[in-house]
Amino acid sequence: MDDVLEDAWARVEEFGRRPGASAIRPLFTADPKRFDRYSHRGAGLLLDMSKTAISDEVREALFDLARAARVEQGRDAMANGEIVNNTERRAALHMALRGGLPGAGAAAHEDALRTLTYMRAFTESVHRGEVRGATNQRFDTVLSIGIGGSDLGPVMVTRALWRAGDPMRPVHLGNVDGHGWETVLPMLDPRRTLVLIGSKTFTTAETMANARLVRAWMEASVGRNGASAHFAALSTNLAACEAFGIAADRVFPFRDWVGGRFSLWSALGLSLALSLGWERFEALLDGAREMDQHFLGAPLEQNLPILLALVEAWHVGGLKIHRRAVLPYDERLRRLPAHLQQLEMESLGKSVRRDGTPTPWSTGPVVFGEPGTSAQHSFMQLVHQGPNPVPVDFILVAKSDHRHDENHRILLANGLAQAAALMVGRDADAVKAEMREAGADEETIARLVPHRVSPGDRPSNTIVMPRLDPQALGSLIALYEHKVFVLGCLWDVNPFDQWGVELGKVLATPILRELTDGRRVPHDSSTSGLLAEIQRLQR
Repeated sequence: MDDVLEDAWARVEEFGRRPGASAIRPLFTADPKRFDRYSHRGAGLLLDMSKTAISDEVREALFDLARAARVEQGRDAMANGEIVNNTERRAALHMALRGGLPGAGAAAHEDALRTLTYMRAFTESVHRGEVRGATNQRFDTVLSIGIGGSDLGPVMVTRALWRAGDPMRPVHLGNVDGHGWETVLPMLDPRRTLVLIGSKTFTTAETMANARLVRAWMEASVGRNGASAHFAALSTNLAACEAFGIAADRVFPFRDWVGGRFSLWSALGLSLALSLGWERFEALLDGAREMDQHFLGAPLEQNLPILLALVEAWHVGGLKIHRRAVLPYDERLRRLPAHLQQLEMESLGKSVRRDGTPTPWSTGPVVFGEPGTSAQHSFMQLVHQGPNPVPVDFILVAKSDHRHDENHRILLANGLAQAAALMVGRDADAVKAEMREAGADEETIARLVPHRVSPGDRPSNTIVMPRLDPQALGSLIALYEHKVFVLGCLWDVNPFDQWGVELGKVLATPILRELTDGRRVPHDSSTSGLLAEIQRLQR
C-alpha cells in the first residue's frame, strides 16, 4: 500500500507544480456549467467546490488518491468496530452514538442506546420538576464544567441552537482561569443550578480545579449535605465521582471508543438535552445519522465528506497551502471555527504515519475563522491581498429564524460576494476604470492602482444549509468529523490520538508545585527566569 499511496500522492503533487495549477477563472471560462458538475448534495446540505482549482484531470487524480489510501475500506472498518485508532488500540465508534451501525458497531450502538435512555429519563425528570435541588426549587440553569472536547462542541451547539424559552439556561465553564468563573457567577442562582462535570477520567486538572471551586460555592449556599443534589458527572470513574460526592445514579458514562472531540453526541451531550429539550437533542443526532448514512453509502464521486477532504488534500499536498479559514455567515455559528480548530488540528496535527515513520507529505493545516460579516472587517484583507492564498469554507444559511429580512439578505449577499471576489479578483485595468469613473485624476490612479489590485484565483468551498436547526447542524458537524477521518486515511496518520497535548501537562506539575510552595526544580534558563519574575511581581 505504501508504494501505491506514495505514487498517488506524487501524481497529485505533480499536478500542483504545473504552470497555472492554482488558476480558477480559466476553469469557469472553459466550462460555463462548472457549478453543476462541481457541486453535490447530501444529508440536506449543498457543497459547492467549483471555486477551487480542481480540473477534471486533478479530480481524477484525487479519486485515485482516495482509492490508493483505501478510504472506503477504512470507512467500513471504522463502522464495523475494527481498531482504527492503532496507537491506543481502540475502535472509533462515535457514529454508534447516533444510530445503528453494521457488524461489530451494532454492539456499541446498544451500549450507547442504554446511556441515551438513561439521559432522556433524567432530562425529562428535571424538566418535569421531579428532580430538584436541596431547597426543593426547580432547576432552571445547567452549568457545564469541562475543557477541550468536553466543552468546545457542547458550547458551539448551545450557542447555535439555544433560544429564549428553551427548558434551561445553559452556562459553560471551561478555562481554569478564575476570571471565567467570575464572569459566569452573576448569572447563577445556586438554589436553581444543576452542575455537570464532564471528564472521562475525572482527573482532568483544569476541570477538577473548577469543579472544586463550584462545589465550595454551592456548599456555601445550600450546605455540604445539600450540595450533592446539584451535581451530576459525565465520566467513567465511578470511584472518583463518589469521592467527590456524586451518587452512582448521577454518573453518565461514555466509552474509550469515543474521542473527546467526537463526543458531543455521548453523555457529554447531556447539557444540550437539558438546555434544548430532548426532542431537539434527538434531532441533532438524527441529522448526524443522516450524514453517517450518506458517508457510508454514497459513491466516492458524490460523497460529501470524501470530496471535502480531497479538496483539502489538493490545497495542502498539491498547492502547498497550509492554512484554511472557516467563515460561517450566521452569528449563531460563531463558535464553530473554535470547535473545528480542535476537531481538525488535534486530529491531524501529526508528523508521523500510522507505523511511526515520518510523513513524506504535509498534514494538517492551521484552521481559523470568525463569523461573517465581522471577518470582512478583520482578517479578510490578508485573504484577499496577502501574498499567500488562504482557502475558505463559506457556510451559508438560506433561511433565517428572525423577521429582519433585510439584514439576512445583506448577510447572504456579503457571503456570496466574498466567495466570488476571492475567485475573480480585480486587475489593474478594472481598478483604473473604476477610479476614472469616480473622478480620480491620473496621478492618483497611478499611485493607488498597485494597492487596490486583488489577484483573484483564491479558492473557496461553499456549504449551504437550508436553515440552522438541530437536524442541519447535526449533518454539518458530522460532515466535518468524517472529513477528518478521510484525511487521516489520505495522509496515513491516526486522527484519533493526541499525544502532543501530553508533554505540557507533565511539565506543568512541577511548575505548579514551585508556584505553590516555592520548591525549586531545574528548568531551562528562560522558564526559571520567567518564574522568578512572576514570583517577584506576586510579592
